[in-house]
Amino acid sequence: MTDFAVLKARWLQDPKIKAEYDALEDEFALAAQLIQARSARGLTQAQVAQRMGSRQSVIARLEASKGLPNIKNLQRYAQAVGYKLNIGLSPA
Repeated sequence: MTDFAVLKARWLQDPKIKAEYDALEDEFALAAQLIQARSARGLTQAQVAQRMGSRQSVIARLEASKGLPNIKNLQRYAQAVGYKLNIGLSPA
C-alpha cells in the first residue's frame, strides 16, 4: 500500500495537476481554518450545525471545500464556533 504523501508528491510532479492544485490553495486554506476553529472549541460538525440551525452535511461540505461558501454562511459558522469572521486582501 502506498502512503498518501508519496502519491501526492508523485501526482504534483505533473504540471497540469500541480496547476489545478495550486489554484485551489485559498479554498484549502479556508477549509483548514474552519476545521481548526471547530476543533479548538472541541465541537463536532453536528454541534456546529445545530448552533447554526443547519445540518451536519452542510458543515461537512463547508469543511471539504465543496465550492466557495457565501459570506453569510461563513459568519454563521464563525459565530457558531465562537470566532469572528475577518476578510482581507493581501498583495499577490
